[in-house]
Amino acid sequence: MEEIIKLKAFVSWSGGKDAALSYYRAMKNFHVTHLLNMVAEDGQISRSHGIRTGVLRLQAEAMGLPVVQVRSSWETYEAEFKKALPGLKDKGIQAGIFGDIDLEEHREWVERVSKESGMEAALPLWGEKNRKNLIDELIEAGFEAVVVATKKDVLGPEWLGRSIDYDFVSDISKVKGVDISGESGEYHTFVVSGPVFKKRINILKSEKITRDQHCFLDMSECELAEKI
Repeated sequence: MEEIIKLKAFVSWSGGKDAALSYYRAMKNFHVTHLLNMVAEDGQISRSHGIRTGVLRLQAEAMGLPVVQVRSSWETYEAEFKKALPGLKDKGIQAGIFGDIDLEEHREWVERVSKESGMEAALPLWGEKNRKNLIDELIEAGFEAVVVATKKDVLGPEWLGRSIDYDFVSDISKVKGVDISGESGEYHTFVVSGPVFKKRINILKSEKITRDQHCFLDMSECELAEKI
């Protein structure tokens, strides 16, 4: 049987469930070698989910992958993202994996930016209309994730720290106007274990905080544990 040669790829990495599930699905067709993570200008927290950059590096270590962390403001996001891609291309990477589901402007952006940089864009979750099926797939695959950010006018701080499980799906399905996958930014997650992990992450110390219009679970102390 002829061996299938997979393109090397990076995952546009937030630390959350959609990025993780995209990576998991993409493994059939791509060889993921790096994570690309955009962080705030001061380098302290991630640009999208407000997660400490050191915690994201620990997460990458748990996955056994190098993570490239790039500082930017929202205004310089595209320029800095594109600046990072030549270095990845030099490592033989030819594609990027993105976790978008159905926000058309996001798809247009990742496809344009990738094409301009001479890379292929893959969106393994694109067009999945049944959000419950997506989360069921995540749970059934063995991923463990917790809520680490919410829009405070939509979901209060009581949602922070909740595990993404069947009880979560049942409860969030009852909240009017909320996409149960959080596709419109209603909430964000942090994955602590799963089939793309070599070790799991234990959250030892955390605090609920508020920044502007969002609530965050500030994970100040985490450790790697042998995966069980």
